[in-house]
Amino acid sequence: MAVTTQPGWRLGLRILIIHDELTRDTATGAAARRLISELESRDVDIVRASSATEGGALTASDASIQCVLLDWDLAGEVGHESASRVLVRIREHNNRLPIFLIADRSAIAAVPLAVMQQSNDFIWLLEDTPDFISGRIVAATERYREHLLPPMFGALVRFAKVYEYSWHTPGHTGGVAFLKSPAGRAFFEFFGENLLRSDLSISVGELGSLLDHSGPIGDSERYAAGVFGAHRTYYVTNGSSTSNRIILTASVTRDQVALCDRNCHKSVEHGMTLSGAIPTYLMPSRNRYGIIGPIHAASLAPAFVRQLITENPLVHEGIDPKPAHVVITNSTYDGLCYNVTRVEEILDGGVDRLHFDEAWYGYARFNPIYRQRFAMNGASEAHGATRPTIFATQSTHKLLAALSQASMIHVRDGRNPISHSRFNEAFMMHASTSPQYAIIASNDVSAAMMDGAGGEHLTTESICEAVAFRQVMARLSSDFAKQGEWFFDGWQPQSVHDAVSGVSVPFYAASPEQLVTDPDCWVLHPDELWHGFGALEDGYCMLDPIKVSILTPGVEGDGRMAKHGIPAPLVTAYLDQQGIEVEKTTDFTILFLFSIGITKGKWGTLVSAFLGFKRDYDANAPLLQVLPRLAAANPKTYEGMGLKDVGDAMFGTMRELQTLKLLDMAFSTLPRPEVNPSGAYESLVRGNVEAVALDHIAQRTVATAVVPYPPGIPLLMPGEGIGADDGVVLSYLRALEAYDRQHPSFTHDIHGVEVVDGCYRILCLTATTRPSAVPAVG
Repeated sequence: MAVTTQPGWRLGLRILIIHDELTRDTATGAAARRLISELESRDVDIVRASSATEGGALTASDASIQCVLLDWDLAGEVGHESASRVLVRIREHNNRLPIFLIADRSAIAAVPLAVMQQSNDFIWLLEDTPDFISGRIVAATERYREHLLPPMFGALVRFAKVYEYSWHTPGHTGGVAFLKSPAGRAFFEFFGENLLRSDLSISVGELGSLLDHSGPIGDSERYAAGVFGAHRTYYVTNGSSTSNRIILTASVTRDQVALCDRNCHKSVEHGMTLSGAIPTYLMPSRNRYGIIGPIHAASLAPAFVRQLITENPLVHEGIDPKPAHVVITNSTYDGLCYNVTRVEEILDGGVDRLHFDEAWYGYARFNPIYRQRFAMNGASEAHGATRPTIFATQSTHKLLAALSQASMIHVRDGRNPISHSRFNEAFMMHASTSPQYAIIASNDVSAAMMDGAGGEHLTTESICEAVAFRQVMARLSSDFAKQGEWFFDGWQPQSVHDAVSGVSVPFYAASPEQLVTDPDCWVLHPDELWHGFGALEDGYCMLDPIKVSILTPGVEGDGRMAKHGIPAPLVTAYLDQQGIEVEKTTDFTILFLFSIGITKGKWGTLVSAFLGFKRDYDANAPLLQVLPRLAAANPKTYEGMGLKDVGDAMFGTMRELQTLKLLDMAFSTLPRPEVNPSGAYESLVRGNVEAVALDHIAQRTVATAVVPYPPGIPLLMPGEGIGADDGVVLSYLRALEAYDRQHPSFTHDIHGVEVVDGCYRILCLTATTRPSAVPAVG
């Protein structure tokens, strides 16, 4: 439950009245105007609506409204349908907002039970005085406001209103220090006094402690645990990277085996490096576009896992082969979500601790389309000691509404649980003793926004917008195809079985309501061409509708590169010139995230930009005109070229170097581990490493991870061998190096690679510390 906060925070009293006689010369109209005058005399801001349509739109779009006065006799549809419709719409997204029905006493007997349950009170305009009615309205609004703020944010607001003199850190003391210099003054005015006054020290006991999980901060973590379905929740103020490291250092230690999704964030590798764990990797699938798919169900079966561990050269005699910890990415960067219940069932008691990196997936609990597909699914009370202990890390700042670096760790205790005291030791190793209170408060508010009806309403809005965008793009693609022209495709099922007729219809013609509510529309069924992951277990994996991948031309259905194509990085550069920033770009895919902040205006502009690219590409518009920054930065390379010229040159290089084929081969081969990540890191710290060019790196052992971005998935982990000179890993790196030399401004970003005069260099263990060269494991 949210805690009480005092009235008087910055947002004033704001009330919506929906009445169709506000301007009419009737007794009811006059009484309504007298009530409005009385409320305004009490410093209430009144918002007026004269129809159900207008009132419904205002309640859905204006979150500052704190009370609604609704005319039960609102004109429009038959009977009282207009008022009922508004009432239902309000309750779909806010089940706490006070609603007063304006009616006469004789009408009460006819008000349906459902309506009476959804409203809070009645107003009789012609019988009670404006003073009395307004008093009741203001009192109800104040009660709503008192319980509006969640625990930690409410405490922070109250504390900021004390205006105490500060004799503790931080040194700017509520922002005052910034006022003493011109640059500081500009900083103060840009961010505002409230943010700076709430930037407080851990010395402020009234707010509790993040490290001790006490006071309002502890209350907030317990509140979030209830909202997100966990037994325990921990707030983390330096992102899910830190959250992953906390879990791993608490759960697994030196010479213990950790099963790790190869499709993991680098923070998982860091966690294993810090803990000394021995990683054994679970290989995900990939499709013809290079999109990373799920780990196949058969690869999680206990017999297969035992074989993987047996074949791991780092698991020698004396090491317990039972995995102490398992890490799986859910959902993937591209939006593929496991049936978590099924994953737990397949692992079949072989692991006691199951950790889902859900950094991009914190909203899943709040919409029924994701049921059973997130770590904290179902009721927390039903998760007992016979099931594995479950961890989830969620970046609340990524797709929920929180400040950057805000993250949560959710825990459900089961088999072999980790006590709070032990877990908190790991937590304190990574957490700052001077946390940013605004980040903590944003976690608090993010939980409050998802609580109750608000969570499903907000997530459904995101899904609706994503579905609408997908259908528009699919329709345009179909229309252009009928004219024999190219356009972009969406990565999604090409057809949907209509729930009413049972007939298969094109995706763009499917019922939007069905696409928004029916998870089967998004399930990856076995051997479907669109997803390209082969014989997946049916129902095992689903595409998240809000993670939208747009495909550019260039890849055939069988995975071969077409004769002509358009590299996605060129499209992304064009979009950037239009002021549109994308989430991720690979050779032929562009990812867009439809968070709760997306609007029709935003994605409408995006559709227009795609149409603009097609127009300019087909016309081979001069690069100086459509991509002037790119042309200016590389005058020798791109002089006199048009948009299509550049695209053809880039695609031609991709075909010649076979980058897509080499990517698939490189990431489908598991390199041989020579030392575990902690051993490689120790060599790095001791200085027993050297930078090696690709021409001399064959059979060497890398000291640091080699991670191409995007999507940021390791090609090589620390301590792994790079393989033979003609091996797939080295061949892929050479292809990327060659591509980068030919196409400036479209170079690859690869963590762990230093580029010197166009040549890739990678840190390797020195000859005196590296193990004997051995062949790679296929």
